[in-house]
Amino acid sequence: MTDSRRMLRNVRLLFLCQALQNASVVGQVAMGSLIGFALAENKALATLPLAFQMLATMAASIPAGIIFGRLGRRAGFVVGALGGMAGSLLFALGIWHGDFWLYCLGAVPAGLGFGIGQHYRFAAAEVATPAYRPRAISLVMAGGVLAAIAGPELVKHTRDLIPGFLFMGTYLILATLPVVCLALLSFAELPPPPARPKIAVPLTAFLRRPAFLTAAITGAVAYGTMNLAMTSTPLEMLACGFGIGASATVIQLHAVAMFAPGFFTGRIIARYGAVRVIIAGAALNAACVAVAVAGESFGHFSIALIFLGLGWNFMFTGATTLLGTSYAPEERIRAQMLNDLIVFGTVACTAFGSGLVHAQAGWIALNLTLLPAMAAVVAMLLWRQRAVGTAAA
Repeated sequence: MTDSRRMLRNVRLLFLCQALQNASVVGQVAMGSLIGFALAENKALATLPLAFQMLATMAASIPAGIIFGRLGRRAGFVVGALGGMAGSLLFALGIWHGDFWLYCLGAVPAGLGFGIGQHYRFAAAEVATPAYRPRAISLVMAGGVLAAIAGPELVKHTRDLIPGFLFMGTYLILATLPVVCLALLSFAELPPPPARPKIAVPLTAFLRRPAFLTAAITGAVAYGTMNLAMTSTPLEMLACGFGIGASATVIQLHAVAMFAPGFFTGRIIARYGAVRVIIAGAALNAACVAVAVAGESFGHFSIALIFLGLGWNFMFTGATTLLGTSYAPEERIRAQMLNDLIVFGTVACTAFGSGLVHAQAGWIALNLTLLPAMAAVVAMLLWRQRAVGTAAA
């Protein structure tokens, strides 16, 4: 097998693994806040399980960095798959007992698994040639397209699988997906642990690098604002009289919009540059806000969430591409660890804040909070571009 064919084979396997992981996450988004609303006495805590999951995702950055750095990608992804399986089983147990806090506990291993699985995009960059790297990153992220279709469909068709325990059957099925992921990983050729530098670069040193800081902040804003609006969408639709099937469909459309551009985002970045693509993503998120505050029909929810998904893809893929320019090969694990710590720390805050803002301030106010964040990212990128241009001159 030629090197090119071997590279494409590994990228495709990582694409499928990303799809399986994201199917669980998309399904959790479609039902997590609804289950939290049903189980929690204080309805403002409805999004707390998702907040715990994102907090665990942030915390996963540290053990992920240790495992990937010492044992390699394969060992880390195996741990991540097992975490995802344990999370689904604990979610099911929480529903079985009708216990909100036990249900929240399932978010811990689920979040750890999701956090480790975020490194599939980094693994794709490592198995690809430099010229193919943006496309490899975006293609692996496009694995979410399969998840976008499968996750909500699983929710729709298995929610009543066990009578009297809504969504419990869904979680039991989701617990089988990591097994398939483990089987696929056995065929993938993944890079060994990186050479450990004689002197480890302090994490604070990355924060003094403009390229790293720009990439990390952009990724945090992209994921955090998307999560803020997405998490409360099922709750707002429920308040407007829509059923579970309708909200699952909207989340499905949103997830497709998040991941489908991955088939071409890499080419767009290669042609126009990451900064322009990120700015286009910010404009799409602003369009999401405009549609969301204009009305609350099924069409408004659907179109707003589609814009939100497209904006996330452009911004997050662009941020990941920028990140790859901010560190040396031997620094990659520590840089990626710190980046995901920043990104998913922000996501955890927005997941918790989403329920509170929605309950206290309402749907329109929640959406309007996206605009200052978009403006800040665009201003930072334009400043950075001007600084680079001045230095080059």
